[in-house]
Amino acid sequence: MPIKTKTTILALTFSTLISSSIFATPLSTSVMSPTEPTMQVSAQESEKANQLFEAIFMENVMASPIRQTHLGIKTDYGKWDERGAAADKASQQREQKHLQLLAEINRDKLDVQTKLSYDLLTQKIEQSLEDFKWRLYNYPVNQMYGGHSMVASFLINQHQIGSIDDAIAYISRLNGVPKYLEQLQQALEERAAAGIIAPKFVFAHVLSDSRNIISGAPFDSQKDSALWADFQRKVDKLDASADKKQQLLSQAKQALSNKVLPAYNRLISYIGNLEQRAGTLDGVWRFKEGKAFYDNALARTTTTSMTAEQIHKLGLAEVARIHQEMRAIMKQVNFEGDLQAFFKYMREDKQFYYPASDEGRDAYLNDATALIDNISSRLDEVFYVKPKAPMIVKRVEAFREKSAGKAFYNQPSPDGSRPGTYYANLYDMEAMPKYQMEALAYHEGTPGHHMQIAIAQELENVPKFRKFGGYTAYIEGWGLYSEFFPKEMGLYQDPYSDFGRLAMELWRSCRLVVDTGIHAKQWTREQGINYYVENTPNAKSDAVKMVERHIVMPSQATAYKVGMLKILSIREQAKQAMGNKFDIRQFHTLLLKNGPLPLDVLEQEIMQWAQPNNAS
Repeated sequence: MPIKTKTTILALTFSTLISSSIFATPLSTSVMSPTEPTMQVSAQESEKANQLFEAIFMENVMASPIRQTHLGIKTDYGKWDERGAAADKASQQREQKHLQLLAEINRDKLDVQTKLSYDLLTQKIEQSLEDFKWRLYNYPVNQMYGGHSMVASFLINQHQIGSIDDAIAYISRLNGVPKYLEQLQQALEERAAAGIIAPKFVFAHVLSDSRNIISGAPFDSQKDSALWADFQRKVDKLDASADKKQQLLSQAKQALSNKVLPAYNRLISYIGNLEQRAGTLDGVWRFKEGKAFYDNALARTTTTSMTAEQIHKLGLAEVARIHQEMRAIMKQVNFEGDLQAFFKYMREDKQFYYPASDEGRDAYLNDATALIDNISSRLDEVFYVKPKAPMIVKRVEAFREKSAGKAFYNQPSPDGSRPGTYYANLYDMEAMPKYQMEALAYHEGTPGHHMQIAIAQELENVPKFRKFGGYTAYIEGWGLYSEFFPKEMGLYQDPYSDFGRLAMELWRSCRLVVDTGIHAKQWTREQGINYYVENTPNAKSDAVKMVERHIVMPSQATAYKVGMLKILSIREQAKQAMGNKFDIRQFHTLLLKNGPLPLDVLEQEIMQWAQPNNAS
C-alpha cells in the first residue's frame, strides 16, 4: 500500500535517531550473516540438529508442569514447578548439558534456517548460564507477578477441566499449594539474606492480593471465593454423574479449607514480617553490583549495546518530538491553551471516559472488541499471513485487578482449547480513557500481540523453542509498531483517538527516561511519578502503577520504544533499497515468519530480502 509522505519523513527521523553503532553492533557475533560462506550443507546434520532442538525444548518443558499446562500437555497436570536453590542448580546443569550437546553438531553443515536456529539457541543458553550470577536479583512476589497471585490466576485461566482426571489434577494442585508457597517463602528469604528485598511499597499490594485469594467461601461466610467459584463452574460442565461431581466438590472444598487457607495465612504472616525489613530506596543501583546487573538487564531486554545514558537521551528526544505532534492536534481541534492545559482537559473532561459502572465496563469491552473486529476485516491490505487462533477481550478478574497492569495479553493454547485473550483492567475507569482504547486494542490484540504470538505458535518451519520463546524488544516493539501502522491504513479517524495513539507512544518514550532514571540515575519513586504527570496526559494512577512496575521489573519497559524504532528503521532501509518494489505485506510476513528474533538478527533477515538481486 502507498505510504504517506509525512509517515516517510517520520520513519526517516526514527532511522536517524537509531542508525548509530549502538544498533549496528550485534549482541553476539555468533549469529550468522546470511551471506556467510559455508561448507556443503548436510541434510542429515540439519535433521540431527533439529531433533536436538526439539529434545532440548521438551526436556525444559517436562521440568516445568506450569509450562506443560500452557502448552496443553497434561503429563504433570496435578503438579506445580519446583523452585529454590536446588531447582536453580538443576536448571543450570541441564543447560550446561544442552550446550555440550550443541557443540557436537557441525554448524558449518547446517542449512541456513537450521543454522539460524542453532545460533539463537546457543546464544540463549550461553546468556542464561552467564546470567546465573544474577538469579537472586529479582522480587519473587510483587504487584506485577509472583507465586502468591499466580496460584489463583493460573488455576482459573490455564487449568482447563474437560474430564474427571482434570478435576482430580486441579484438586491435586490445591493440595500442593502449601509446598509451593513454602518454596516461595524460602526464595524470598534467600534473597533477603543477600540484601535483596523489594521496596516497602510493594508489600501492601502483595498482602492485598494474597488476602483476596482467601476471601469468600469456603474460607469465610462471604460470597464464593474466586477459586471455589471457578472449580464449581468447571465441574458443573463435566459429563459426569451428580454423585461424582459432588465428590469432586467436597474434595476441592476440603483442600481449600485445610491446605490453601493455612498456607496463605503462613505466607501472609511472613510477608508482613519481611515488610518490616524493607527500605524505601527504589533502584537496583542500591544492590551490590547493581550497576552491572542493570547494564546486563538492558542488554538482554533491548538486544542492543545501548547504555543507560544513551537510552535516557533517546527517551528525552522522543518526548520532545511527540509533544510537537500533539500540539498539531491541539490546533486541529481548536483548543486554546498550552500542552499542559490540553493534558488537563483530556484527563478531566467526562466525554473521554466510560461510566464506572457495570454498563460502562461492558461498553468498553464491546467497543474494544468492535475495534479489533474492524481492523481484522482489513488485514489483507497489510498482511499475507494471519493467525488461525481466535481471540477474545476479557476483563481482568476482581481478585487481581487492583494491582494488575492496565492491559495485557495471554497467548492461546497450541491445541486450540483456549483462545488468545486481551485483558483490559477496568478497576479504575479513569485510567482507561476512550481516546486510548483504539491504540491499546491494536497493541494487545490485533494486529499486535495476538497476531505475532499466535502466528509464531502456528509456524511449521521453525523449532518449538523459537515458536514459544521470545525477545522482549521484538515482541513489544511489534506491539508498539502495531499501534502505529494502522494510522497509515487510514484508521484513527477521530483526532482524539489519534492523540491517544501519540499519548501511548509518548508513554513508552517516557519509560526510557524513567527506567534509566530510577535504576541508573538514582531517581526516587516520586521523581518518576512526577515526570510522567508533567509530560503525559495520563491519570496519576497510571503514573504510580508504571513507576512501581519500573522498580520491580528493571529494564523491561525500555523494550517497547527501542524495538519499535528499530522496526521502523529496518522498514525505511528496506524501502530505500527496494523502491517501488517494496511490499508492506511481504515486509510484515518477514517480520513474523521466523518468530521472535534479536533485533540485529531481524535486521539481517530483512535486509537480505531487500537486496536488489532479491527484490523481484
